[in-house]
Amino acid sequence: MEELHANLAELNRAFCCGKTRGVEWRKSQLRAIIRLITENEAQIFEALHQDLGKHPVEAYRDEIGIVKKSADHSLLHIEKWMAMKKDWLPLLLFPATGQVLPEPLGTVLIMGSWNFPISLALDPVIGAISAGNTVVLKPSELAPACSSFLHRIVPLYLDKEAIKVIPGGSEVAEKLLQHRWDKIFFTGSPRVARIIMSAAAKHLTPVTLELGGKCPVILHSFSGSDLQVAVKRIVGGKWGPCAGQACIGVDYVLVQQKDAPVLVELLKNYIKKFYGEKVEKLQNICRIVNQNHFDRVRNLLQDPSVSASIVYGGSVDCKNLMIEPTILVDPPLDSDIMTEEIFGPLLPIITLDKIEESIDFINERPKPLAIYAFTRCKRFKERIMQETSSGSVTFNDIMIQFLCDSLPFGGVGESGFGRYHGKYSFDTFSHEKAILQRSYFLELEPRYPPWNDFKLTFIKMAYNFNYIGLLLLLLRRMFHRGKAQ
Repeated sequence: MEELHANLAELNRAFCCGKTRGVEWRKSQLRAIIRLITENEAQIFEALHQDLGKHPVEAYRDEIGIVKKSADHSLLHIEKWMAMKKDWLPLLLFPATGQVLPEPLGTVLIMGSWNFPISLALDPVIGAISAGNTVVLKPSELAPACSSFLHRIVPLYLDKEAIKVIPGGSEVAEKLLQHRWDKIFFTGSPRVARIIMSAAAKHLTPVTLELGGKCPVILHSFSGSDLQVAVKRIVGGKWGPCAGQACIGVDYVLVQQKDAPVLVELLKNYIKKFYGEKVEKLQNICRIVNQNHFDRVRNLLQDPSVSASIVYGGSVDCKNLMIEPTILVDPPLDSDIMTEEIFGPLLPIITLDKIEESIDFINERPKPLAIYAFTRCKRFKERIMQETSSGSVTFNDIMIQFLCDSLPFGGVGESGFGRYHGKYSFDTFSHEKAILQRSYFLELEPRYPPWNDFKLTFIKMAYNFNYIGLLLLLLRRMFHRGKAQ
């Protein structure tokens, strides 16, 4: 605790002295992050392989590339984001100016996740640095090699007085949450998010929660070439990123009953092509992160009614914590596999009489982090956009929305709240301070007592922006005063 207090005191001093507010400091730290991931690429590959069995291609695509892209984007735009912006003011206040100044929040706590332990740690840090904050990063203890790497390497590249990595398990997280922060950013499960919100409430600390949910795929288009592309993208998006251990990964597929057999066969073909056959010989796919999560995912298949719905896969390798890509057709809707976030390589297919029923099916359940729909129908797209609620909607692809710095990334309802990526990350870690400056010239007497009918009429017109009426009212009053004199 003494060491933690000392670290936080140093961070607060760094912020209060203003060193993080200048654009050059922010740019230097962003460049340092780019050097960090570039010069230590091999070590990152090794750490990700130790923790999750990630292939270097997947590791670069989902971790290193994400961080570099995000830092480059911030470097390109940071001066524009920091600039004070003018805003419109009512003519009644003339002469006056209104401006909005983005200012850093202070010292922020960022708690990373184990499934993408490099990108989901450093990407929010990029936003916090861009906004001019001091930062404590707590990596996930469930990815120990990556946590150790960040703890060891970050101080060699980034400003040690303003950015600190504090590793550890739940006991460290509990101690961190006892302190007052200016912002908490958390990526993880709803269960832990409730603990964080409870702790943050004691200090009225603002929180951004990036959670998850059961993200559905609606398969509406079923023509030959469209279907081939759709299934290829579903297989790549379901099992490719961390073996389904991704918050925006595919959780289940909605399809018309008559089309399900064709879908299953195509899924099987692409699974074999991408990842191989038999659980002992799988390749290009991650393992389950640890024994607890392995047991949790395996237990989803233990219910006899669920196991009876398996049409492909289902084998497990307990020694290597591998679970074969598994397809299920119409498991019971009240089973755990359909009520809990799967976060693993199991894919239920739910059949419907008409695919239009998918909208009601989704709306009867908690709001997902993402909805994916494969369709060419503009009317059906419009219905999905207008009649459902989710963190995002992506048409005709899987998970690519995460790569787009120009789009906000975040959830709604139980899938989280707050947003980040690009300018949205800068905004998440900033406060937009309103600044109004007015001249001593032109004093509006109707704003002051004693009150009378003229002042009431004047104020009503002012609030209704009836400036012509105000002018006429003033001219009439001046005329009557002159006449009386």
